[in-house]
Formats: sequence, structure tokens, C-alpha cells
Amino acid sequence: MAFSRRNFLIATGVVAASSSVLTACGGGGGGGGSASNDAPKVSGSKTTEIPVGTKADSTGPAPEVEGAVKGGTIYSLEQFDMDHMDPAQIYVSTEAAITVPILRGLTGYKLDGKGGVTLVGDLATDAGTTKDGGKSWSFTLKDGLKWEDGADITMDDVRHTFERTFASFVTEGPRFVQQFLEGGDKYKGPYEGKSLDSIEIDGKTVTFRLNEPRGDFNFTLAMRGYALVPKKKDTKEKYDKQPVSSGPYRIKSRSIGKSMTFVRNEHWDPKTDPIRNAYPDTFEFTFGFQPLAATDRYIADKGNDQYAVPIFNEVAAERVAQVLTNAEMKKRVLTAVDTATYYWPINTTRITDVKVRQAINYAWPHQQLQTIRGGASITEIATTIFSPVTPGYTKFDLYGTTKKPGGDPAKAKALLKEAGKVGQKLVIAYQQSDNAVKQAVAIKKALEEAGFKVVNKQVDKSTFYTQIGKIDNGFDLMAAGWSPDWPNGYSVFYTCWSGENIGNGRSNYAQLNDTSVNKAIEAASKITDSEEANKAWGAIDRQVMELAAVVPDYHPIRNWMYGSKVGNVVYDAGNTCVALCKVYAKK
Repeated sequence: MAFSRRNFLIATGVVAASSSVLTACGGGGGGGGSASNDAPKVSGSKTTEIPVGTKADSTGPAPEVEGAVKGGTIYSLEQFDMDHMDPAQIYVSTEAAITVPILRGLTGYKLDGKGGVTLVGDLATDAGTTKDGGKSWSFTLKDGLKWEDGADITMDDVRHTFERTFASFVTEGPRFVQQFLEGGDKYKGPYEGKSLDSIEIDGKTVTFRLNEPRGDFNFTLAMRGYALVPKKKDTKEKYDKQPVSSGPYRIKSRSIGKSMTFVRNEHWDPKTDPIRNAYPDTFEFTFGFQPLAATDRYIADKGNDQYAVPIFNEVAAERVAQVLTNAEMKKRVLTAVDTATYYWPINTTRITDVKVRQAINYAWPHQQLQTIRGGASITEIATTIFSPVTPGYTKFDLYGTTKKPGGDPAKAKALLKEAGKVGQKLVIAYQQSDNAVKQAVAIKKALEEAGFKVVNKQVDKSTFYTQIGKIDNGFDLMAAGWSPDWPNGYSVFYTCWSGENIGNGRSNYAQLNDTSVNKAIEAASKITDSEEANKAWGAIDRQVMELAAVVPDYHPIRNWMYGSKVGNVVYDAGNTCVALCKVYAKK
């Protein structure tokens, strides 16, 4: 998924009981751990297992947070509004994070208060069962589930949720279930009255018949992209603006691009929910705050900002030294390392010469960009697509980044001369923010020193991934980021680098369609031994990098600052975000 997700230790063909995720995190606010004097490192950080929970683990209510109190309002100062809120269209981590309080799926991630995470049944009674090695999976709906209007959540809603993901208007969300289900390649959605036979309903149990064994299918359903949608309230394209809640909060009001308010959903029953607490009465999200403006508000810690917590905005690069070296301020910083890699896909249909793509990699100003972002305390320079904390990671550096982190313009220019492409034009898309502008200037300077002609294009943050996800987007390079949608190599390399996943709204932004890479991805997905599968994914990482289809930029170290009157600001390692449903407003 774009931005942070999870990683785990199993291959797609194995019925497994656990996954792994990085747990190196710290911070204050109760439950987040104490801040250390040294910034954590991505390389060398440890992983821990995410077990699959039992039926008892899947029973609500969620464990109470020690010292938490009900009432009050939690605020948030964010850069941009959400491009999508229809679950079927959600494929960006900010959208997934902000909708945890309102959208529920069959499975989800339960926090234990000590940094641990368990996959459990959310709307389902457990995390799913399979009796045939993962070829079919069954989930039973809990009793007493309601939508925000008081209507029952039904099996018709379950069927409709998954069938509507095949509809033509669903262009941005994950495609895994659609790809995995028998007959999914020919199904066009439910709006013409046709059902998909591989989704079977028996009483309160749904069974998914898959076209091949998927031991991790229950992890796939924990993605927000597969949260339930009420059949009777489905407004197709319009549903994207204000989805119907099944969680502890509902959307009271939304002014697109400006603000959004969550209030309590009176029809949510905590006894059905093992994942979410609901301490604040209200969440108030305000959009349009650049990281520097938001950070300065958090530093000042005045008025309602004392009750503010971020979803996306981290400590601004201009304030990293001030905040992270101040012991009192650092108590109000949640620090976490996740499995993301931020990179710049190179459009291989426009930049077809591998030597030109290699030249871009050699010329890239990694060190300059790291400094602009705030230094080594918040990012680690990347040389691979896989993050070092992801099983399957293999250390390599094909373009001399470690030895010359500032770039090698002479080597890049020599490659351009060999290709006869000195003066090659590059149109580069980047997100609209103050820091991104500074990075774009540095990139332009470095690439032009190496012999390129660069045109920088700002793209609005709220629609950025929609724009770069178009086949004919007019860009040669684009800012992007990815880590496993659910934790394994398949959800990185099939999603982002397989020629089978090229299309409008897809995440193969480089539009790479290399026969050898496609075959390697297909072969790796069928390996049943997890250790061998991890080796295969690591080899594919190198294979893609040899084709220079992307410039790996950095692995993030997250630093979220929050107000002094927000309690229990902790990291949700399952959804890789601040755990909104664990915070409370201090009295």
C-alpha cells in the first residue's frame, strides 16, 4: 500500500499462524514507551511476530486503557483531506488510518497495550478458518452488529461488499481479493443483478473459494479496502464522500478539503469489537496545515492544540533538531520505524533505455534530500525496494549510493553519452508541500548537473496518487512510497512491479512489464517454504533494481508530536499509524 503497511514471515501458499512487524518505537503520552537519546535505526531493527488470535481474542470489548477517561474532543492538524473514503477505493495509509474509528472489516488488528499486535476477527467471530490448505476460507458474522442508522449488518452486506469491488468505478483500491476469487477474472460486479459463485453464504457464514491456496487470506481482509459497505446505502461513486459507519464513530460533517468531524455512533456495541476503544466524544480534523505550521502549533501547546494528535503530519524538518533534542518536547513525540520505502518510480514506457534510468540512479542526491527532510534522525537512505526490516530483505547497492550518497554526476553523464541521450528531458511529479518543493529543487539541480533537462510538476496532495496512477499521466518520475499491504513480498512486487498490474488506478507506477520479472514474481508466489520464499523476493528486488525501474530514496523513522493533554498516544503496528482508537482527552 502507498505508505506504511506490514511485513510478515510466511509465503502466500502456506497456512500460517503469524506474521511479523517492526516494534522499535518509543514516545510519551502513556503506553508509548520512553524517548531514548538516540534516534532508532531502520537497519538492524528487530521484528516480532503477529499471531493469529483465537475466538476468545476476537470477542469484545477491547481491553481498557489504564487511566483513560471518556469525554472531550481530540483535534488533528493535517496537510490534506482524504482523496477516498469508500473502502473499496482506499489504498493510501492516511485514508486507512483516519477511517479505523468508522470502518470495520471481517478481520483486523488488536493491540495489547504493550506494543504487541494480534490478527483477530473484527466483525467476524474469529480470524477465519480453512480446511483445505488455504484454498477456501470461512468467516462467521457476529451477532448484534449494526450500521450507524441502527440497521442490522447482514450477510447481504458481506456479499455486496466484496462483489462491488469488481465494479468499473472502483479504480483505486486493492485488487487482491478480486484476483484471488474463482471466476473473478470474468465478473463485472453486482449492479446488473449477478452474483459471484465463489462467494458462498450459509446462514451467518461466508466462504470464499479461491483459485489457489492463500495461507494469508485472513490478513488480506484486514486491509481497510475490504471494510464492509451496506448494500441498501451503496450510492456507488457518491459513497466515496461519506461512508456509512460500523465503528464507534460516524461522520457528522465534512467540508471537502477543509475539515471533518467524527461523533459517537450510538449503534456501535463495544461488546462486538475487540479492537477499538472510544474515549473521546468527538474527533475534529482540520486540513490545510503544512508540517511546519502544525509543528509550531504542537510546540506552542496552547488551547485546543493541547488535545491535538497527528495522523500524517510528522515533526517538520525545520524543527527536528529543536524538538528531538529538547527533553520536555520529546516526551510528546511518538517515534516509530515501519516497513515503508519511499522511492521514485521511473516510467519505463517513457524512459525506455536502461542506461538512462541507471544514470538517474547514479545522479540522485540522496544525502542532500536526507538533509532537507531533517537528517538521519528521521530518514535512512535506501538502496533497495525492500525495507531492511522486511523478511526477504537482501542488502545490496547497485549504484554506489553508500560510497557517494551525494550522487555521482560524472558516472551518470557518461551513461547518458553512451546512450546518446545527453539533454534527456525528465518530467518529475511531486506532492505539493513546502518541503517537497525544496527537495524538487535539489533533484533538478543534481540531475541537470548530470546532463538531464528537468521539468518539475507540483501535484495536489489530496489527488496525488490518483494522478500518478493514470497510465497516460505525462510523468517520467514520480514520488511514491510502499510497503507490504499485508506482510509479505507478494503484496510489494506483484502490486508495484508486475506487468499484470498495469492499469489506471493501479500501483505499478513505473509501468514495468518485464517478462523475467513477471515470471519470477509468479514463481515466488508459489513457494511454500517461508525461508525460500523470502530469498526469492529478495532476488526479485535486485532484479528490478538492475532494470533501474525506480530510485529508492529513503526508509522513514516516524516522529509524531502531539498535545500535552492527549493520553495514550501509541503506535498501531498492524495498521502502521497512530492508534486513534486508543487515545483519550485528559481532564
